[in-house]
Amino acid sequence: MANHQRRFRPGHPRTSPCRDRGIGPVRRQPVNHSIDIDVGGTFTDCFATADGAWVSAKVPTTHHDLSVCFSNALEAIAARFGRPVEEMLADTGVLRYSTTIGINALIERTGPKLGLITTRGFEDTIFVGRSRQWGDGLPIEQIRDLAVIRKPEPLIPRNLVVGIRERIDSAGTVLMPLDVDDVREQVQTLVDQGATGFVLALLWSFANPAHELAVHDIIREEYPDTYLGNFPVICSHQVSPRVGEYARTMTAVVDAYTHAALSDQLFQIGEMCRHRGYRRPLMLVHNSGGSKKLSRTRAIDTHAAGPAAGVFGTTTVARHYDLDNLLFTDVGGTSFDIAVVSGQKISSYDFRPIFDRWRVQGSFVETKSIGAGGGSIAWIDDSLGRLHVGPRSAGSMPGPVAYDLGGTEPTVTDADLVLGMLDPDYYLGGRFGLDVEAAAAAIRDRIAKPLGIDELEAAWRIHHLANAIMGQEIFTEVALKGYDPREFTIVAAGGAGPAHACGYADFVGARRVLALPFSSVFCAYGSSGMDVMHIYERTRRIALTRFMQPDAAADIDAFNAVVDELRAEAQRDFALEGFTAEELHLELEVDMRFGTQLNATRVRAPRLRLESTADVDELCTAFIGEFSRQFSAEAAFPAAGIDIQELHLRAWVPAESLTLPPTPTVGGDGSQAITGHRPVYWGTALGNHTTPVYRHERLQSGNSFPGPAIVEAADTTIVVPPQWVLTFDEYGTCVLERRSEQEDQR
Repeated sequence: MANHQRRFRPGHPRTSPCRDRGIGPVRRQPVNHSIDIDVGGTFTDCFATADGAWVSAKVPTTHHDLSVCFSNALEAIAARFGRPVEEMLADTGVLRYSTTIGINALIERTGPKLGLITTRGFEDTIFVGRSRQWGDGLPIEQIRDLAVIRKPEPLIPRNLVVGIRERIDSAGTVLMPLDVDDVREQVQTLVDQGATGFVLALLWSFANPAHELAVHDIIREEYPDTYLGNFPVICSHQVSPRVGEYARTMTAVVDAYTHAALSDQLFQIGEMCRHRGYRRPLMLVHNSGGSKKLSRTRAIDTHAAGPAAGVFGTTTVARHYDLDNLLFTDVGGTSFDIAVVSGQKISSYDFRPIFDRWRVQGSFVETKSIGAGGGSIAWIDDSLGRLHVGPRSAGSMPGPVAYDLGGTEPTVTDADLVLGMLDPDYYLGGRFGLDVEAAAAAIRDRIAKPLGIDELEAAWRIHHLANAIMGQEIFTEVALKGYDPREFTIVAAGGAGPAHACGYADFVGARRVLALPFSSVFCAYGSSGMDVMHIYERTRRIALTRFMQPDAAADIDAFNAVVDELRAEAQRDFALEGFTAEELHLELEVDMRFGTQLNATRVRAPRLRLESTADVDELCTAFIGEFSRQFSAEAAFPAAGIDIQELHLRAWVPAESLTLPPTPTVGGDGSQAITGHRPVYWGTALGNHTTPVYRHERLQSGNSFPGPAIVEAADTTIVVPPQWVLTFDEYGTCVLERRSEQEDQR
């Protein structure tokens, strides 16, 4: 196949699942569009709706300029609707964007030269870090290699960190007034050193921000906005008003470091959208599980927003199918993301997440990401002669060897192609041809020959090892949360998810997999139903019960005062978004602990305010129950007293989400959807077996057939191994279930 034939054509028409699934036809003049774009490491996904119909598109991610793939995604979606981009955007009610601009700036170290102003005597906080800060963000095998591991280069060098004379204690009391002259002198020192922005992180500023605000005003006075060379100023108490000096400071530093790159590119994207007819504010997806206007978003909120959208979409699937325990799994081109959804809600937040090599803090949807995806590179360890997959990835450029774009190292996608699981002429619906000979040669030369095996067995080992790596991460993540993975249904997301889901489901013992009709763009689908949401946080130590004094009065007034403060802040912010107080939904979570425990446990509060001792007892009972679930009832110690450490108010306005209407059940074995047969290698047990190939859009509700089988869609491939059965349900979802041993024997 010539090189020009393998190039991606984003505007190429494709069959819309909505035409065949009863979701409604795509009109020639649709209105009320909703468009969601999610940038991935290899592909940029787009999911759009119009009057109950939906379409999707995938275009290669252009890392040199993400506005290019954003524009290409709009072009591809407009082509699907049969309209010019300008007309489509004019009829679009909401445009949401999950971006990786910030994290790219962090990884590539392309942020601005920042100056950090802190309390005198604490200038080395970010360099000392926490006890294991040197290992943050590294895989376990690198953390164990103590001989070579090193701390990352700081985002702010030591010569750009200054201390000022001031001091506030943990109660917010001013112990030493702010020395204004000293502030001016230190600011000038940083400017002379070349600082182009400032981070303010004073000790205990979250308890009393007066000094941080005063320093902010001094900088603005010296360098007002009317000057061409004015400097952005980030206050730590505004970005992260929580206890934890190192994490709070690094949260502000990471926010400031990525602020400029995000601001520049998002402004460019927003202007492009307005120029082409979009009349509303650009919405950004947040890692807290919601979305907000660009003008109301901090840079730190955008990191890892795509996986958070996928988790939100999984909660929608859980409610749709009335399932309590789901595992979100997304196999993309460069990474494998997983998250646990229990009780049909986002149940886990990461309060100390790591972005690149830096530990920050906030209420971010908890996801686990590892370097295992379709583009993960397979390689041989020269010292031990062992096969490895990942964490390095070929990305979108040059991509897998089969892309014929300059890649030379075999990847998981190359292995899937050589095994026969992928059709080289129908990859992404035929819009992207694959070179199977080049992929086979790369696997033969770099993997098979060193191991002394043939290329089919080498490809199978790559495929199987990738599944095992992903399965091990699932097992670890689920087991550490106290769940049994065998009780979970797996949601297969990402372009490569449906091809590998049954493989890693076998590893953890899960017996059911769901491949939704929009599985390859699942994170973009997830953001399409995201609420406009934000989380407001405060650190306050409030005693509910005291050590050996169960009848001591709880500090109800202090609790209610903080809640009222957070609610007023939420109402003010959402009023600026155009929402009334009546539209606002509120939910309170509190971090609680027994006595002087180091770590707190987060609990959903039964009610917003405490009005009586009965309300206090109800909250304490909820905490004891959640603590017992996580750590066992024997570990609970109510007699030590129960304290609240932090309060988190989640405020949101619900958004409409796509409803999938059922289609009439036809039944049958799906033979009408078979397009042919081809040899697929299923390991040594079955070998190179002639396998039926089904076309996804030809399947009908109720069709059911056993594996081994391959189902090809326009943007993904569903692999049905032996011992698994696929049923195509009335909503267009491929439900894969593992047969029991008794069924296999029959």
